[in-house]
Amino acid sequence: MVTTPYVRAELLAHAPQGVAPGQPLWLGLQITHQPEWHTYWKNPGDSGLPTDLAWTLPAGLDAGEIAWPLPKKIPIGTLANYGYEGTVLLPVPVTVASTYAPGPLAKDATIKLRASWLVCRKECIPEEGEFTLQLPIQSTTALNGAAFDAAAKAHPGPVLAGTNGIVPDSQAQLAAEGNTLDVSVQGLPVALRGKTLDLFPETAEVIDNAASWKQSWNGSVWTAQIPLSTQRSASPSLMPVVLAEQSPAHANGPDTRTGYRAELKVLGTWPPVASMTAVSPALEAALKANAAQAGGAATSAAGSGASALTLTAALLGALLGGLILNLMPCVFPVLAIKVVGFTQHAQDRRAHRISGIAYTAGVVLSFMLLGALMLGLRAAGEAVGWGFQLQSPAVVASLAALFTLIALNLAGVFEFGHFLPSSVASLQARHPVADSFLTGVLAVAVASPCTAPFMGASLGLTATLPAPQALAVFAALGLGLALPYLVASFVPAVARALPRPGAWMDTFRKLMAFPMLATVVWLVWVLGQQSGIDGAGALLILLVGLSLVVWALSLAGRARVWMATVSIAAMALLVWAFAPHITHIPTAQAATPSTQASATGWQPWAPGAAEQIVAGGRPVFVDFTAAWCVTCQYNKKTTLADADVLADLQAKNVALLRADWTRRDPAITAALASLGRSGVPVYVFYRPGKPPVVLTEVLSVDEVRATIAQL
Repeated sequence: MVTTPYVRAELLAHAPQGVAPGQPLWLGLQITHQPEWHTYWKNPGDSGLPTDLAWTLPAGLDAGEIAWPLPKKIPIGTLANYGYEGTVLLPVPVTVASTYAPGPLAKDATIKLRASWLVCRKECIPEEGEFTLQLPIQSTTALNGAAFDAAAKAHPGPVLAGTNGIVPDSQAQLAAEGNTLDVSVQGLPVALRGKTLDLFPETAEVIDNAASWKQSWNGSVWTAQIPLSTQRSASPSLMPVVLAEQSPAHANGPDTRTGYRAELKVLGTWPPVASMTAVSPALEAALKANAAQAGGAATSAAGSGASALTLTAALLGALLGGLILNLMPCVFPVLAIKVVGFTQHAQDRRAHRISGIAYTAGVVLSFMLLGALMLGLRAAGEAVGWGFQLQSPAVVASLAALFTLIALNLAGVFEFGHFLPSSVASLQARHPVADSFLTGVLAVAVASPCTAPFMGASLGLTATLPAPQALAVFAALGLGLALPYLVASFVPAVARALPRPGAWMDTFRKLMAFPMLATVVWLVWVLGQQSGIDGAGALLILLVGLSLVVWALSLAGRARVWMATVSIAAMALLVWAFAPHITHIPTAQAATPSTQASATGWQPWAPGAAEQIVAGGRPVFVDFTAAWCVTCQYNKKTTLADADVLADLQAKNVALLRADWTRRDPAITAALASLGRSGVPVYVFYRPGKPPVVLTEVLSVDEVRATIAQL
């Protein structure tokens, strides 16, 4: 049995007379879906992939094709899929050859199955599992008989009993204009007559699955006018279809419908495929590529893990990404802290080295712990990606408070030693290693969401690697970030280049308070994107109250007692009154980005929106972004605002969608995962009939224009 957050899959068998030549033997995969999740039929419809079963059976046993049960029509926006909800059993008939000889001592036959399926709600998750079953050879396995009997009843039978499904005078006539099929079916059971029916084509990409169409009854003859797909890729002369009473999507309870199968003779001349868009939707291409990648990665993970070449490339990419991360603006405040540390140990080479090692340890361990937390949350079914910590308004507010304290400390408003017992303060002075280690931890907290070039692919790969290999990638990323400081701490020339200790050090330390305050401004702005103007205002009020408390505690004598008491009481009142505004999501906030986006040509992203637009023949550009991603904001103000880029996008009629990941959004997380990414920025062009094109994280005008020219 395989259990995921979305389905439970189990391998079942049914051998009423044991495993013997000429006796019935059925195997099957039973899938139980979580509410509103679904997997797919043999023709998945406008998107998706059918479940695939690969058997490994003893010699003499031969598995047939899946006896697909009757599907449901599942509308997804303006698309329509065919699949299964609730519990479904996919039965497979097995032929036992006359030469089957298990041996005189054999009691069981070992059945192995590797299955892959795509489970979807609004987002789609490719999954797979390996199953092993010891099937008794001599005794019966009647335990699952009811499930297989129900699956047999759910399998569509021929319209007329005893025929091969080709019903006389049942046909599909192509309309003169070539955009509809006029379907006529005779011989349907009396129980269906007069009812509204669903038609499920077994041949994909022929009809418009989501379109509404007319149907009627003329005595025992059912007729319908069904629109052809604008993306037709098949021109069958015989068109097998399944007909059944219409069933609402997400219906509760067991499916009691009965389906009937007929092969329709297609009369008339099909229009040339070239006159239509003979391609699949971009979503299906992406899902196929993603399913193949996920399947290969999962197989690799189950065995020896990633290949040596792939893992080496990921480690080098992470190391380089960590190095480049030092150039990102979000790292600047941590850089300021490290420079202050260098000046404090300018003439002490031993202290330099210890500080560098401690900082490196703090960075590497923090990256590994953060990566382990992300992998653990994913394993538990949570949809999270890299930078998830800054998707929480509470974390953003906490970091803003921490940087405010650091700024006040650097500015000389207070000293940490004044708030600590003398024994603790002297211990801190004697062992500054902890300061360097915690600086490394702080660096990871604020810098990790700023994904740098070459880092996105490496981090995306960690989702498919075994845990030890994934953690090695995170460690390489941390080493890259800490490497410049580690090298500088071991190079004497760095210490010699610094001026000798003097009064300038106090001035420099106070100067470094301003990068901290600038970081606070950025964090307040990020919170404003998450919780609205009221949330940002509430955070500013609390930061003022925090500053008042710190100042009061730095006083001496009776003034400290009185001012500290009053300020702490006032702070408690402020927290009670304003803290709820920080995590609150205002109802008006959702409309603001949409209004701004429409004014600039950008529209908010939604699951399936890009695929729907591409299905109409129009290219789409999606900007996966977040307010806390500095690289995202830089690209937005430069390359994506360039007049030539905007003119090219307009000339090619490119639809612009912006996926805002500032707050946690499982749908965006799933979309990023389908592209092999775990964080932002990600920039993607979706093109009709072609796989998506993912651009680099730091965009250039030339790169974007060159891609647009190829649309």
